[in-house]
Amino acid sequence: MKPISVILIGAGQRGNAYAAYALNNPSEIKIVGVAEPDPVRREQFRKKYDLDEKDCLQTWEDVFKRDKWADAVMICTPDNLHYEPSMEAIAQGYHILLEKPISPSEQECIDIADAAAMANVKVVVCHVLRYSPFFEQIKAIITSGEIGDIVTIAHSENVGDIHHSHSFARGNWSRTEDSSPMILAKCCHDMDIIQWLVGKKCLALSSFGSLKFFCKDYCPPNAPPRCTDGCEADCPYDTRKLYMKGGEWFRSVAAGHYNATDEEVEAALKTGPYGRCVFQCDNDVVDHQVVNLQFEDDVTVMFTMTSLTPDTSRSIKVMGTKGQIKGHTSHKTLIVTDFVTRETKEVPVVAVGGHGGGDTGIMVAFCKYLRDEIGSEEVSEAGISALNHRLCFKAEESRLADGKMITL
Repeated sequence: MKPISVILIGAGQRGNAYAAYALNNPSEIKIVGVAEPDPVRREQFRKKYDLDEKDCLQTWEDVFKRDKWADAVMICTPDNLHYEPSMEAIAQGYHILLEKPISPSEQECIDIADAAAMANVKVVVCHVLRYSPFFEQIKAIITSGEIGDIVTIAHSENVGDIHHSHSFARGNWSRTEDSSPMILAKCCHDMDIIQWLVGKKCLALSSFGSLKFFCKDYCPPNAPPRCTDGCEADCPYDTRKLYMKGGEWFRSVAAGHYNATDEEVEAALKTGPYGRCVFQCDNDVVDHQVVNLQFEDDVTVMFTMTSLTPDTSRSIKVMGTKGQIKGHTSHKTLIVTDFVTRETKEVPVVAVGGHGGGDTGIMVAFCKYLRDEIGSEEVSEAGISALNHRLCFKAEESRLADGKMITL
C-alpha cells in the first residue's frame, strides 16, 4: 500500500505534532514537503524528515506554484491565514487536514466547506478531542443507549492560568483582531464535542463572559512593562521562571525554535512578546465565559470556560433518562451510574500522547478517510465543523450583546 503523500504548510507547534505521525507510521503517510517562513524551523523540519531542499519552501503560495505534487496538505498556519491556502488547495484538488478553527470569519468557514463539497475534496478539521479515547468512550456509551436519552450536559474547559498567560495574554491568540475570540480559538473543540455528543440541532443560546483577571487591574504595584526589567513582584507568571527556567516547550516558543540556548531565550524575552508583564499586554480575549444552549427535544447544555484553574483539563457530566456519565480528562476512568439498579461502574480510559491521544487519533482517522475506509460521518469534516463553529460565532455575538438570547 502506497503511503499518502503530504505537504505541511506551517511547521510550528501544531504542524509538528501532526507530522510526527509520519515518523512512526511510514507505511501510512509520508511528508514530502514543507512551507515555513522561519528559516530555523524550516531547516529543523527538513533534517527531521530528510527532505530535499527544493521541497522546503518559504510560503504557502510557493506550494501551489507547482503542479499538484502530493495527495494532501496539512494547513497549520495562524488562524487568520487559513482561508487562502485552503481555497487554493481545494482548487488544485488537494485533500486537507486543517488546523482549527477553520477561519475567524463565519462566511469563510462556509465558503471553505462549500468549495470542498463542490470539488469533492476531503477536508478534516483538527477537532482532536473528538478522537481521544476519553470522548470516544463517552460517545460509545451514549450511542449504546445505556443512559437513555440525553437530557442535559454540564461541560467545563479548564484552560489553566499558566496556559492563558502564555497563549492568550502574551501569545498569538491574545487579541481577537489578530486571531479569534476565545470561544472560537480555544472552545471550538468544546462546541464540536457538545454538538457531536448531543447529535441534534441547536435551537438557541446565550452567553456571558469577560476579561477580568489578566489585565491592568491586577498588575502588581510598580511592576515594569517587562519581567526582565527587574520586576520584584512574587508573580506566578514571571517570564524568568516560566521561560528561562521552564521546560523545552516554553523555551522553544519564546526563542522561536527548539534547542535554544539560555542566551537566545533571554534575548527573546527582552524584546519579544513573551517577556512582557502579563498584566500589561494588549490582550483583549476573555478569561472566563459561560454558554447555555438549547437543543432539539428539550436537551440543554451548560458550558463553562475558565482560565483561573491550576491545570489544563476538561470535565463533563452527561445526564440521561436512564443514567449518568461523569468524567474528568485527568482521570483514567469514567463513572457511569445506572438509575434502575442504582449501581455505579468505572469504565477505564487509556490515553497516550498529545490531547489525550487525540493528536494520534485524528491522523489515524485522516488516513482512513482518505483511503475511503471510513465515511465523512466518522470524521470532523469541514461541513460539520462549519456548523459547529457557528455556535462559537453566535455565542460571541450573544456575549457582546450582554447575554442576549440568539435563535439559530
